[in-house]
Amino acid sequence: MRNRSGTRAALAASLALTMLATACTGAGEVTEGSEVDLNVSTGVTDDAVVIGSHQPLTGPAAPGYLAVSQGARAVFEYVNAQGGVNGREIDYRVEDDAYDPARTIDVTRQLVIEDEIFAMVGGLGTPTHSSVLDYLNEEGVPDVFPSSGALAWNNPDEHPLTYGWQTDYTKEAKIQGEYIAANFPDQSVGYLFQNDDVGEDSQTGLDQYLGDEVVAREHYESEVPDLSAQIAELERTGAEVVVCSCIPAFVALGMLEAASIGYEPQWVVSSIGGDTATLQGLLAEFTQDTDAEGVPADEFLEGMLITSYMPRVEDEDDEWARFFIDVYEEYGEGGTITNTHVFGMTQAVMFAQALRSAGEDLTRQSLVDALESQEWQGPSPVPFASGDGDHGGHQGVYVVRYESGGSIEMVQEPRVTDREGGPIEEADFTALGPDELVFHD
Repeated sequence: MRNRSGTRAALAASLALTMLATACTGAGEVTEGSEVDLNVSTGVTDDAVVIGSHQPLTGPAAPGYLAVSQGARAVFEYVNAQGGVNGREIDYRVEDDAYDPARTIDVTRQLVIEDEIFAMVGGLGTPTHSSVLDYLNEEGVPDVFPSSGALAWNNPDEHPLTYGWQTDYTKEAKIQGEYIAANFPDQSVGYLFQNDDVGEDSQTGLDQYLGDEVVAREHYESEVPDLSAQIAELERTGAEVVVCSCIPAFVALGMLEAASIGYEPQWVVSSIGGDTATLQGLLAEFTQDTDAEGVPADEFLEGMLITSYMPRVEDEDDEWARFFIDVYEEYGEGGTITNTHVFGMTQAVMFAQALRSAGEDLTRQSLVDALESQEWQGPSPVPFASGDGDHGGHQGVYVVRYESGGSIEMVQEPRVTDREGGPIEEADFTALGPDELVFHD
């Protein structure tokens, strides 16, 4: 799973068209010996634009991330009901890759060749999206807002058509590390992380602020749902704070395993696993037919610290949270809205903004130009970058504490940083509200 450079090279060799040296101009155009023509309107008609996404509708990541495409679809349905964008409805096509890179390749080829999508939007997962990164760029398909915080999405020299969205794992972890160092001084720290770019990039950020305090580094494989050995080692080493760079299923498994052996660390959970509504559902599912069946999820979650960069459904005072709740109630697929739904909903609003800025004469080049020049004003309360050589997406995170009863407390306002050794600074940014931000006709 970790050796993706070889995967990308093999994919490029087998899938790419023969590239001839040409010189292209214009923001975001492919420049390194490419015949790619972005002045095309593939997937665009007078009244619709077809976009695609690969998502884990089944498989190990589905319990945490199925809601992403459900949330995005609800917003696109809402946008279409308002008249669409520049007179066109958004035709959102989602293919299931089951969080399997081999299947991601297959479904992406289907979307590009058979469905003739205009753009790939929100393709989910680090190992999965990495397997089609080269292919999308070489086929001239705008690769907009991958659903992952991998650093690879912010490499405009090599992948000029890929635009990151999620706060990258290193930036997020830097802010986590500084917060832990300031608020839990002299306490021992353990890392629990997914054994791919999630874990590697997160450690790079954490280690800039946590040194001798780190007593354990425990990883898991996403296809092995057993954390007993990892949690036992974290307890044995005396880790008082556990930083979990984990997808939701493994946050829940880790908390349950810790509770089963009487281990009570302070949990610090990254944005990829910090959706409390999803965690509540997983905890209820995982405790069935066990000694913990019937134990309220709050007993596991209370006091958990979460880093985030989007509106959160627990925040009753957030205009965007209220807007998303209303939209999902009318256009969603039923059930309780979660922060994972909001992930996809926020993504969809931002893509619709870029699509609107691309204008009525829509081409792939006009979309890229819009992404490069867009002045982002929300919905997220964190600054966003997609131009001037920086395709890094959200630039930082804020920190909340989960409280019993389903509320959250803001314990640190949004802060921004870089992926290197630059400072962490307070964010000077205020998002426009849903009544002010224009993203549909």
